[in-house]
Amino acid sequence: MPNDPAYQAELARTREFFATRAADWDARFPDDGPRYATAVAELGLRPGQSVLDAGCGTGRALPLLRAAVGPTGTVLGADVTPQMLDAAAARHPGATLLLADCTALPLPDGGLDAVFAAGLISHLPDPVRGLRELARVTRPGGLLALFHPVGRAALAARHGRAITPDDLRAEPNLRPVLTAAGWQLSSYTDSDDRYLALAERTS
Repeated sequence: MPNDPAYQAELARTREFFATRAADWDARFPDDGPRYATAVAELGLRPGQSVLDAGCGTGRALPLLRAAVGPTGTVLGADVTPQMLDAAAARHPGATLLLADCTALPLPDGGLDAVFAAGLISHLPDPVRGLRELARVTRPGGLLALFHPVGRAALAARHGRAITPDDLRAEPNLRPVLTAAGWQLSSYTDSDDRYLALAERTS
């Protein structure tokens, strides 16, 4: 985990933000389930594969990922906020959950077939470092899904602001960041009802 004070301060702000919202997080967004299901389906996971839900929060994607890889597959959830993991454990007994910063995962190199990350990239203090760590734990040719159940414009409007040109999730900004981190952007969707960027781990 990086020791840079600015990084640690940003990480602490993220924990504080989600800690106070963990208990009622799912109730605040009750209609997102079908959008999660569609995004997981687009990963094209197969039975027996291994997948990480990075920044898993309350674990909304965990049962969908489990259904995709079947009983012989591996599903891991990682989050930096203990309260979110507590909520995930309560909602999904038996899930394998890791309290971990996504820039320092306790996982071996190249062990995953895919990474699903809902809402994660906006909360990474160092996006290139975080995405590079996700690449490290994913095999060459493995997939990354950066997902949000609403698009950039809808999310900005929800928070009473406008999209700015430096928005990391905009395709022209995201593509070079992914490339620098060991990923190649393969598809990009940003509509009112979802955001989904799919990338492939380069060799």
